[in-house]
Amino acid sequence: MSIQTSRLTLGYGEQTIIENLDLEIPKGKITVLIGSNGCGKSTLLRSLSRLLKPNGGTALLEGADIWKTPTKQLAKQMSILPQGPSAPEGITVLQLVRQGRYPHRSFLKPWSEKDEKIVNDALAATKLTEFKHREVDSLSGGQRQRAWIAMTLAQDTETILLDEPTTYLDLTHQIEILDLLFEMNEKHQRTIVMVLHDINLACRYADYIVAVKNKCVFASGKPEEIIQPEMIRQVFDMKCQIMCDPVFGTPMCIPFGRGRSVPSMQMLGASNA
Repeated sequence: MSIQTSRLTLGYGEQTIIENLDLEIPKGKITVLIGSNGCGKSTLLRSLSRLLKPNGGTALLEGADIWKTPTKQLAKQMSILPQGPSAPEGITVLQLVRQGRYPHRSFLKPWSEKDEKIVNDALAATKLTEFKHREVDSLSGGQRQRAWIAMTLAQDTETILLDEPTTYLDLTHQIEILDLLFEMNEKHQRTIVMVLHDINLACRYADYIVAVKNKCVFASGKPEEIIQPEMIRQVFDMKCQIMCDPVFGTPMCIPFGRGRSVPSMQMLGASNA
């Protein structure tokens, strides 16, 4: 396992968000955390990246206690893109992305051709090469998000944590970013852990899904194993039908609710809530 937690308890002040959580994240796979707003997905990622100290329990990366690992060493092993990051005023896209190389540098190790190539590759992968001299603050919300993702890629770690990486992105750029992460996992066996709100995209891209509810793991496993109407009802308090995605063959969630219906359309093979 890449990441393991044992009886991990997290919170803010006296409010407990995650309690006695036991979790195993498979190495070299894409794991997606799902759950309702406020269930603790982002809090969990913050703790795994050492941005939030636990109230109890342990978290391990490759068998080593995350909180006992030197900061720079951990930054060479794991990178994180949190929700709503903010950049210093006036910083350009290129300067921001270069920050991702910080853990790999020292006074005795000047900027290298390898550093430059990794930064340029990250800019190209996120389609930001033509914007690299623009100030981050001047970009659209989607472009800013891609700039932060580029910085995360430039950090070049084996484990990547992303908290809602498709926030602010239109559908085209959502798919581009998720495809990029998928390719990184497929080609380089990077361990990727991310929070997504879109269950159908989670099913399409994840090897493993963890559903969080009531301060702990409610269900975990392959999408086709755990994405069922009853699980969605329990975790999201929502009735739905689950059918097979006609293109990818992965589970597809059709939520119940008001909307325009087309009598001629049938959801063949759907599971009833």
